[in-house]
Amino acid sequence: MQGADTAWILTSTALVLFMTLPGLALFYAGLVRSQNVLSVLMNCFAIAATVSILWFAVGYSIAFGDGNAWWGGLGKSFLSGVGVDSLVGTIPENLFFMFQMTFAIITPALIVGAYPERIHFSFVIAFSLIWVVIVYAPVVHWVWGGGFLAQMGLLDFAGGVVVHVTAGVSALVLAMMLGPRRGFPKEVQPPHSPGLTMIGAAMLWVGWFGFNAGSALAADGVASMAMTVTHISAAAGAIAWSVMELIRYRKASLVGAVTGMVAGLATITPASGSVGPVGGLVLGLAGGVVCYMVTQLIKQRFKIDDSLDVFAVHGVGGMLGTMLTAVFVSVALGGNGLAEGMTIGSQLGVQALGIVIVAIWSGVLTAIIVMVLKMFLTFRVDEETELQGLDLALHGERGYHNM
Repeated sequence: MQGADTAWILTSTALVLFMTLPGLALFYAGLVRSQNVLSVLMNCFAIAATVSILWFAVGYSIAFGDGNAWWGGLGKSFLSGVGVDSLVGTIPENLFFMFQMTFAIITPALIVGAYPERIHFSFVIAFSLIWVVIVYAPVVHWVWGGGFLAQMGLLDFAGGVVVHVTAGVSALVLAMMLGPRRGFPKEVQPPHSPGLTMIGAAMLWVGWFGFNAGSALAADGVASMAMTVTHISAAAGAIAWSVMELIRYRKASLVGAVTGMVAGLATITPASGSVGPVGGLVLGLAGGVVCYMVTQLIKQRFKIDDSLDVFAVHGVGGMLGTMLTAVFVSVALGGNGLAEGMTIGSQLGVQALGIVIVAIWSGVLTAIIVMVLKMFLTFRVDEETELQGLDLALHGERGYHNM
């Protein structure tokens, strides 16, 4: 065990949990109507609590157990065999368990942005728990647990495929099955508190250093470079999105700037341990521009109410970053270099195949989970509840008593 590495991953674990609570929760809460702010906060908080126990019970074992190329097995359920002396690399395994738990929490919490203001709370919790076991944990094993995608040579340093593609594709499928909010797209009310959204986004920016730099699992040069490119990409994404708004509307919005920042972060995530500063800049700019264009396409062209743009920002950003990793990992562009025997072309093929496999897995299983759960639980609230807002109807509380 190395004390410096352990101290850094302890810090990173706290930072990644900070991304969900309160970062993502506030980011999403500011984007909905005031009658639904508590429901969004409750969804994120409840997912954090329930997924934590689920990860302890079976999730960690499925993801990182000593199974086969597809499945980690149940040998490490309830941390069986994991003691204070167990190590993963140079850090305690129980710390590695905690670090990965924070990833398991934020991934289904990202999907909350697809369905606010119209979904039943009990469905959210049931869906999230089943989704983590059936969709998320196996993908973690494939990519980070020594599974078949890792054996193929897929480059995904901190979760472009594992986190953003799974959450983004699942969010799109769930939003399509749930249907749009009343009056979508013309009559949907604007975000009730852009300031709250900015505060949450700022917490995400800070927490993402633990997400990406912590994925080095060491306090070393890789972690330092991952932090550097993460920051550059976030800044570039915010600028790119704002420029796109200025070109189209002659105004740059606060919500747009912080959304572009998140797009930059999602795009750099898979590449953060593989590319240099130039790669960070290009990925951030590309993420800001491409994700902006896809948000317009999803809502205006295809009329899909992925309410807070989970697919366009996280799904597309994760896919874009995963593909560009194959290019900017090149030593000539400041990256760490390709694996022996790999070319940019062959690496692009591996990256694309990984995206397609995980996207199909996530989308199909999400649809199946929803169809089965609809047989037992209320999926969408009734029209009266949607008009009133979910806060009072489902939780018996109001976020703002003067409204």
